[in-house]
Amino acid sequence: MLKILIPTVMLIPMILVINKKWLWTTTTYQSFTIAMLSLIWLKSDSETGWGSSSTYLATDALSTPLLVLSCWLLPLMMLASQNHLTTEPLARQRVFMMLLTVLQVFLILAFGSTEIIMFYVMFEATLIPTLMVITRWGNQKERLNAGTYFLFYTLAGSLPLLIALLILQKDTGTLSMIIMQHTDTPNPSWGDKIWWAGCLIAFLVKMPLYGVHLWLPKAHVEAPVAGSMVLAAVLLKLGGYGMIRILVILSPFTKELAYPFIILALWGIIMTGSICLRQTDLKSMIAYSSVSHMGLVAAGILIQTPWGFTGAVILMIAHGLVSSCLFCLANTSYERTHSRTLLLARGMQLIFPLAATWWFIASLANLALPPMPNLMGELMIMTSMFNWSNPTIILTGVGTLITAGYSLYMYLMTQRGPAPLHVMGLEPTHTREHLLIVLHLTPVILLITKPELMWGWCF
Repeated sequence: MLKILIPTVMLIPMILVINKKWLWTTTTYQSFTIAMLSLIWLKSDSETGWGSSSTYLATDALSTPLLVLSCWLLPLMMLASQNHLTTEPLARQRVFMMLLTVLQVFLILAFGSTEIIMFYVMFEATLIPTLMVITRWGNQKERLNAGTYFLFYTLAGSLPLLIALLILQKDTGTLSMIIMQHTDTPNPSWGDKIWWAGCLIAFLVKMPLYGVHLWLPKAHVEAPVAGSMVLAAVLLKLGGYGMIRILVILSPFTKELAYPFIILALWGIIMTGSICLRQTDLKSMIAYSSVSHMGLVAAGILIQTPWGFTGAVILMIAHGLVSSCLFCLANTSYERTHSRTLLLARGMQLIFPLAATWWFIASLANLALPPMPNLMGELMIMTSMFNWSNPTIILTGVGTLITAGYSLYMYLMTQRGPAPLHVMGLEPTHTREHLLIVLHLTPVILLITKPELMWGWCF
């Protein structure tokens, strides 16, 4: 763990002192080196499941893919942000890069912690750099409003979790994830049902579950491209990871109490998919599609079967890469047309044929076309849901059809058709942007050849 954590922390003084000429090059290079080093985590020889580096930091087959995803994203965020930040003063560029690095440190500590209270502290700490990135470097005048939504939704869900964890510490005497799964939980009572809800609501808000999702489209639309990437790829996954970890402890209560949340998650798949079909804003459409996919993940986790858990982890990793890729493509289009409106950016295939290819692959991955891991995750969740209750196939099936509908609609509206006159004479796409998309899509395609890297925890 320290092999990755110490170089990441040392990026911060390097960003502060390095010469302006080498700032972006060196930071991207070093963060990419850290990302390549993090692949060591995928080779786990531990028989117990936990590969420990200290009492408080360890990795297992559940946290490893999410840790690697977090490390992989930092160089990609640097690549994506380079163009629109080069016009800013040098001090602001340094602060922006430091915030992204600090966010990565918090994420590594969150996914790598073995103590639930340490995970909680890092879960909350990720709020601060994300909030600063959204409110300072956001594109529109609504960014402060979006930051307020993001802050208060997350805090309102997290405070009950803190109280629930303190009660758990009092009853069991430990909050270690390694020990907790072997301790007895108290007998069910009314108070314990409220405690159960307190433990889960923070993670359901973070995912987000339909009904407490309003902060997400606002935050995504107002955030700069790096903010959107880290929100879609990693921060939403903190909610799913926290749910899987805490449900191991809550299992006696979950059987009946999870029903309303599963219904909300399944209904949310259809509702947010329908909202995507009538969106005019490109980033807003991708944000709502994230809510739809994470609803499927929440349902898969809440039914607590090995297939449900496995499908949820696979879909979280695949969605993280694909959704982040779509935000990068949306940003590429926005930097040239200065508009996110779907109608104003059509016919791009004639002007940028290679970018249209990336749009096509990313859209097909978003609608879970074989052989993408998105399909594997969705199929596993839908199969386990059907096994749990047959009528759920109607909701998940309709949700899949709607997802296919808006993904193809998004591609056709932005790429096909005659190019309008106002988009003629645009700046060509850069090698940097193509490299960025390739670094998103290559892992997605390669993961399907060795999916046990993601599901090792469950089987």
